[in-house]
Amino acid sequence: MKEINPTLNTGVLGGGALGLTVAYRLANAGDKVTVIEKESEVGGLAAGFLVGSSGTYLEKFYHHIFKTDTTIEALIKELGLGDKLEWLRPVTSMWVGGKAVQLDSPIAVLKYQPLSIFSRFRLAAGLAYLKLEGNYHRLERTTAAQWVRKWMGKQVYDKVWGPQLAGKFGAVADTIVASWLWARIKDRTTSLGYLHGGFQQIYNKLAEGIKAAGSEILLGETVTSIASLPDGKVSVKLQDGREFSFDRLVCTFPSRLFVRLAQDLPADYMAKYNWGQAYGASCLILALNRQVIERTYWLSILEPDYPFLAAVEHTNMISPQEYDGCHMLYLGNYLPLDHPLFGKSGEQILDEYTPYIQKLNPEFDKSWVTQMYIWKAAYAQPIVTVEYKDHIPPHDTPLPNVYLANMFQVYPHDRGQNYSIEIGNELAARLIAQRS
Repeated sequence: MKEINPTLNTGVLGGGALGLTVAYRLANAGDKVTVIEKESEVGGLAAGFLVGSSGTYLEKFYHHIFKTDTTIEALIKELGLGDKLEWLRPVTSMWVGGKAVQLDSPIAVLKYQPLSIFSRFRLAAGLAYLKLEGNYHRLERTTAAQWVRKWMGKQVYDKVWGPQLAGKFGAVADTIVASWLWARIKDRTTSLGYLHGGFQQIYNKLAEGIKAAGSEILLGETVTSIASLPDGKVSVKLQDGREFSFDRLVCTFPSRLFVRLAQDLPADYMAKYNWGQAYGASCLILALNRQVIERTYWLSILEPDYPFLAAVEHTNMISPQEYDGCHMLYLGNYLPLDHPLFGKSGEQILDEYTPYIQKLNPEFDKSWVTQMYIWKAAYAQPIVTVEYKDHIPPHDTPLPNVYLANMFQVYPHDRGQNYSIEIGNELAARLIAQRS
């Protein structure tokens, strides 16, 4: 007869979607879990904030889910939030030639005026292939730029994919692997899901469940080192000098941060996994007394001189009444962490963006803005190159009882709540199985 191990003292570093999922599963399986999070709230990159006096959360960085995001949908229902999830079909468009043009359905592709008739059919054929292709490994040794130019044509690249890649990845756009583009097309659906009241409710519910199971969450704490102890336990030191000893540790930090904090990692491990770039995210959110963009929810900017890559008018999908009657507009960007924008205030950014908002709507005036919010985050968008897959770390690390699980490992999928939760479920199931 198998003997069940006594309660394990487990540390989880990071209170985002992945860390909270792991912690919730382990706490409810009998572990004594301590979650350590740097920010003042849980949720990570999916965290929300309360809009004015509405009592409603809005995501700091625009979020919705797709029909393919079945893992997060299942979790929403498990947590008793299923009645708040609504599936919608908002308008998504491209800003090109000074106007919004839809490119979000097969019919829209065939009507897309910036392309010749021949190029429209090549674009449609390429999209159909990516949607139907089940083996992304076929696309792992070529870049998205090379693949699109070869199979969809130069005009499609120059007028559709090239500007989007450049807007998202800047100077490294030509290095992005084609399997990233495959996942972007494969995973996306025209039907978008949103949780009324904000996705923050998921993470608040997970946090409540962790605490209800007798575990704890420490907010506003910075980790300074991770080390193995002679007795097989794991030491975690905090900036204020406190030290924790855990039976096992799950770290959800970016790989480069883990390598910097973990003591005595082998040289070959560091050489392989202390690798790669990630851009930071900057998002200016404007609460407005009127609509800026007519009809369109998501507007991808294909013009090269704009200082933001997307204008997302959230309240063209969800009613402004949920936000005290305010229209909520995101102006988002991914940029290198040393970009000057990260040092600017919301007012400075709005001054810089205003001439471009007025190109979207010539009537726009800053007096429309009733409140603004500026959110910034490091390590928000990995730079997924051809070499990327060779540097994805396994969950097991050279430190005994230390596991690494992070956004780097959702490849080939783009970053997103669904895949973080999926990894969290899988790792938790494995660790629970190890308890017996």
